[in-house]
Order: sequence, then structure tokens, then C-alpha cells
Amino acid sequence: MTTMAEQGVREAEHGVEIDAPAERVYGYIADAAHWPRMFPPSVHVERLEGDDRHELIQIWATANGAARTWRSRRDLDPAARRVRFRQVVSPPPVAAMGGTWIVEPLGADRCRVRLLHDYRAVDDDPEGLAWIERAVDRNSTAELAALKASAERDGSPLLLSFADAVRVAGRAEDVYDFLDRADLWERRLPHVARVALTEDPPGLQVLEMDTRTAQGTQHTTRSVRVCRPHRRIVYKQTVLPALLSLHTGEWSIEPDGDGLVVTSRHTVVIREEAIAEVLGADADVPRARGFLREALGGNSRATLELAREHAERLRSAGAR
Repeated sequence: MTTMAEQGVREAEHGVEIDAPAERVYGYIADAAHWPRMFPPSVHVERLEGDDRHELIQIWATANGAARTWRSRRDLDPAARRVRFRQVVSPPPVAAMGGTWIVEPLGADRCRVRLLHDYRAVDDDPEGLAWIERAVDRNSTAELAALKASAERDGSPLLLSFADAVRVAGRAEDVYDFLDRADLWERRLPHVARVALTEDPPGLQVLEMDTRTAQGTQHTTRSVRVCRPHRRIVYKQTVLPALLSLHTGEWSIEPDGDGLVVTSRHTVVIREEAIAEVLGADADVPRARGFLREALGGNSRATLELAREHAERLRSAGAR
């Protein structure tokens, strides 16, 4: 629902009822770092300053299909189960954006969540206002549905997280370059058949990729990647393989003595209704978990090993 407030300001409210305790649902909202695992538009969130009551965060997300980033200040009130937010500098066509999350108990194991927004467009442009209204409605609807699913799915075996790591006797800059330059992966990685990479602004990438499977087939994925030289690359798939409803990941590079530890992390949610179609009529959730651990982990381990060889080869050449 969208209404007019003062001149040029629009207000919108969206809501959902959730079969989960209000405290659990509030915790999901308060923990912004968890959002990429829950909210479809969210790619990555970092706390820049503050604490658990007042904070400044940076958000990377998609809006109407485009990758964007902005900073927001948040005031958290756990007693009232409210989180107020206000964008510090909004990306055009947004001139200003803020709002409130409100969690209202409806019983011991049920609650209502209301998501309020107020916003203005740059120069009160009608086209800009229409764009923002579509983005707010689409993202709010998707976020509330995902919040409901996450809270009601708490502890589900459909959620799987895992990591693989390799030690590298090389420079962080060379490892990072190998992972950052995904436009070269078609030549560098045997499981990659095709790559299309765009980057605007610097450090915010959209990567589309055709991946070969061990069964000889291919599938297409698209990811938004947030690149933080020379420490980490976090990503979220916005076009997923058939077996997944969520896939987030991270490449991290950490000093370790005179070398590095490079780690690949994955978090996925399995589409239970797709298991039989993808893996066969007799497949179940444990088999899907095993399949994904090996398929995704295998590709990551291959990439880590090639990144290690790349960095160590460059270090060895530089030492001569």
C-alpha cells in the first residue's frame, strides 16, 4: 500500500504474519549480516560503525534487476521489537529513503511484521517515483516472504553451509587477482564453459557463467559479487541452478605465518520439490545435501588449487 505524505514524499506499508516467535523474527531483522542468506535482493551487508543499538551499515543489493549499494543508519529497539532505518546517501533516482520494521506478537509462536517506507525521488521526478515504488513493492514483498520462510524453516535440513580451504605460499594480491578476474575463468577453469562479466561501479560485479557438471551437462548462473581488495569477494546468485532456492558464497584471503589461507564458503537452500527431477525419483534430502557438497565443493577446490598454482608461480618467477 502506497500513500502520499508531505509534498513529494510517498509512504508505503507491507506486512506478513509468521508462524514463529516474535523474538526469533526480530533477531533475523536485527542481524543485518544475515540478510543475504534470507532476503532475495540482499547481496552483502557490512557494519561500518556502531553497536547493537545504533549502527551504520553498507548494503549491496539488487533493485529492479540492477546492482546497487548504499549506506543506512539503523536504530534498534529490542524491547519494542522495532528497527528504524534511514539511508545516508541514496543512489539515484532515490533522493531519500527510510522506514521501520515492526514485529507485533500474536501469541507465543506467531507474530505480524509490518515494513514501513517513506521516500522521495530526485527532483520529484514522476518516472523516478514510479521506479522507486516498483522497487519498494517488489523488494518488500520478496523480503517479507523470505523472512517468513526463514523463520518458519529454522533448523531445516534444507539449509546447508560448508567451506574448503587451501594454504598458499604466495601474495594475497595474486590470489585475489585470480578470483577477481572472473572474465578469464573460461580459459583458466576447466568447469567453466562461458563467462560474461560487467563491473559498474568498480568492485560491484555481475557475473553470468555457464558451468559444466560432472554428468556432462551445463547450467547457467548469474551472481552479483562484492569485491574487497585484497581480502574477500562475497557473492549471491540471482539466477540459480534448478536444485537451489538460495546460494551465497565468499572467497576470503587471510595471512597465515609466511603464507596465506584462502577459503571458499557456501550457504545454500535446497528446493525440496526439485530433488526428484534433478537427482532421480528415489533421491531424498540427504542425497541432495551430499550431491551439492561434492558438486559445489569440487568446483571450489579446483578453483582454489588453480589460484594457488597461479600465485605460487608468480612468486617463484619474481624470486629469480
